[in-house]
Amino acid sequence: MSRALTELRPEMRRLVDPFLDELTAAGIDYIVTCTLRTFGEQMDCWNQGRLTPGPIVTNAKPGQSAHNYGMAIDIVPSINGKPDWDGKHPIWQTIGDFGQARGLEWYGAPGSAFVEFPHFQLKNWRELINSGA
Repeated sequence: MSRALTELRPEMRRLVDPFLDELTAAGIDYIVTCTLRTFGEQMDCWNQGRLTPGPIVTNAKPGQSAHNYGMAIDIVPSINGKPDWDGKHPIWQTIGDFGQARGLEWYGAPGSAFVEFPHFQLKNWRELINSGA
């Protein structure tokens, strides 16, 4: 799995770069944990909690994740020098608000079908893939 912002598609970078700049300007420390993911890596994620030990981390099989096309980013806040994964700290809502204000779809938002606080994606990524863009 890549953490490189350069692996994101230009459509995604146009939203992600100012989003991350805003987090930094607000004094929010964060870690980019995933940008681009291969189909094989996606299969490993999907298998977790189903065929391999660990909690279920995704409902997306290979080809069904925006990560597979460079149109998603996972970030986690760093609280007191440690990543905060549980989504209970109020900073998560602030991060989500910043991302949504930039036009990103956030999987930590109320009503998300699969709650995944670190995940932000391009809203129309499926349309871009289906159009061959």
